[in-house]
Amino acid sequence: MSTSPAFQSGADGSESAPPSNLDDLVGYALRRVQMKVFQHLVECLAPYDLRPAQFSALAIIANSPGPTQAELAKALNIEPPQVVPLLNKLEEAGLALRIRNKVDKRSYGLYLSKAGEKLLKTLYAIAEESDRAATANLNDEERQQLLSLLRKVY
Repeated sequence: MSTSPAFQSGADGSESAPPSNLDDLVGYALRRVQMKVFQHLVECLAPYDLRPAQFSALAIIANSPGPTQAELAKALNIEPPQVVPLLNKLEEAGLALRIRNKVDKRSYGLYLSKAGEKLLKTLYAIAEESDRAATANLNDEERQQLLSLLRKVY
């Protein structure tokens, strides 16, 4: 008997019915949670006129100073042209710098300014507090279990 997309074969060869609703799908549940956590962080970063992608860019640059725009795009999992306005905003805010590479004069390394380094410390604390607030329904053990499971899936 062939398996249709509506039914899944179990490990024992038996067929099981599809989930009865979207809440029974891991991907759907993950997306709902991601939206909640992301929106909470957006609200927490708003007073600093930053978005989560800009915060992520600052953290990536801080963890490995001097990446090129292409390397930053790859780390952020975005297309390289999307990095340009993101970096323009960080430069205009005085948080990041593009410095010409001494070896390859055609490329630029990305670095945090002193103001960027200082603000990033504050942003890490804000992100941690936002993360805890968005997952407040979990106790510490559940939170660690969720993180462990998410890392396993990732």
